[in-house]
Amino acid sequence: MSDATSTREKPVTRFSPIFPVIVIIVAAALIAFVVWQNTGDDAADSTQTAVEQESPDEGVQPEGPVAVPEGGAEPQQQDMSDIERRDSEDPLAVGPVDAPVAIVMFSDAQCPFCAAWHDQTLPTMMEYVEAGELRIEWRDVNVFGEASERAARATYAAAMQDKFMEYQGLLFDGGETLPESDLTEDGLVDLAEQVGLDTAEFEKDMDSPEVAEQVEANAQEGLDIGAYSTPAFIVAGEPIIGAQPTEVFVSAVDDALAQDR
Repeated sequence: MSDATSTREKPVTRFSPIFPVIVIIVAAALIAFVVWQNTGDDAADSTQTAVEQESPDEGVQPEGPVAVPEGGAEPQQQDMSDIERRDSEDPLAVGPVDAPVAIVMFSDAQCPFCAAWHDQTLPTMMEYVEAGELRIEWRDVNVFGEASERAARATYAAAMQDKFMEYQGLLFDGGETLPESDLTEDGLVDLAEQVGLDTAEFEKDMDSPEVAEQVEANAQEGLDIGAYSTPAFIVAGEPIIGAQPTEVFVSAVDDALAQDR
């Protein structure tokens, strides 16, 4: 006879099927957290590296003209004085060849900011010219196309008759540019007549290969130094971009004069 009080079997422990899922989720969350932390650290390092790479090394100078703050050129700018021609035969220049300071202006007949500079700042710069302290040399880069190139040839032809300033004054009359419809060959001849030029000689020079070659060389010189927009200036060897306030140019010229003394 079997014992009525025989030992019962111990119940088998059963795990819910949900438990492994929970474990997997927790583990995945932990892994994701660790990866996120490492990624954040790497991103911070990358950002720091990028900032360091963007900061220029000492002594490295930018190529081409760059904008400068009010008060003149930055002291570490590249010296671009060699762009000055100082040629007594240059018809697109005013002021003594040996003036202590020179400005080279890269311009365009259709550039409204060039017209504004001509109206607002040039009169002050001419005071330095008349005092024998400043020379200004112009180069047309013709970034606005065919009409600008035609106007540049016309301006050069006018300069060959010693009427450069008068002719340019009509192109930028009142600080405004002329509409492109006025920059046709006939329109440019009309301007020549207004300043008292020999129009037959003017037309001959404007269409001559020699003038076309010089105008192209002037434009290429501007592009070679990075003057892709106008106006661009080299003031005492230092670049300035744009028709900035007159005070910027006064300060730059005064600083250069002070260094020359």
